[in-house]
Amino acid sequence: MMDEVLFDDAHERASRYVGEIFGRRVFPDAEALSGLAAFDEALPDRPTDALATIRLLDTAGSPATVATTGGRYFGFVTGGSLPVATAAEWIATGWDQNGAMPVMSPAATAIEAVAGRWVREILGLPGDAVTGFVSGASMGNLVGLAAARTHLLKRTGYDVEAQGMFGAPPIRIVAGGEVHSSLMKMVGILGFGRDRVELVATDDQGRMRPDRLPALDALTMLCLQAGNVNSGAFDPFPELIG
Repeated sequence: MMDEVLFDDAHERASRYVGEIFGRRVFPDAEALSGLAAFDEALPDRPTDALATIRLLDTAGSPATVATTGGRYFGFVTGGSLPVATAAEWIATGWDQNGAMPVMSPAATAIEAVAGRWVREILGLPGDAVTGFVSGASMGNLVGLAAARTHLLKRTGYDVEAQGMFGAPPIRIVAGGEVHSSLMKMVGILGFGRDRVELVATDDQGRMRPDRLPALDALTMLCLQAGNVNSGAFDPFPELIG
């Protein structure tokens, strides 16, 4: 019964927040920000009442959020969630599944497989292409760069998964001058070195200029951008790949 009361209370508070989002200011005011001090408490030595925790999150946290789901937010490349997506997330949170493999969650892996097939169809990818879902641009770039690294080094007979980067043939990375910061971050994490990335001049929309592309070789990663964060422009893929 306590769980039911807790869930009902959280649902009511979340629904009220969503219902009021279009009428509130985008960035919290000074009073709302000062309310965040309520979270700065000493480490408790016993569990806190569950309903009190939800109440604290709502009363101190909700007013200090940025109204990214409202109609007047235009900052960064984030946007609002559709009501059905929010509701589905509540269901998925209730499931609390680890979808790493079918034996751990048949439902999660089946749904992911269908979503992956849809992505392949939308993008016109081969039916046997492997799909995976990441948390955002940073992890997407990490996975893409790591996969490209493995593929390129295999061409030389080098197994980077087994032997690591020590003594591996050097790989060039070429990207546009307005490449997203998440790619540069992942280049550093993977050990390529941010200062070694060769940046190509761009036009006034942030698109890589094909006429400024350097000569490429078999150990070069060409990192193209689909959607400049400032203009939305795509690098000219056909010209650069062809």
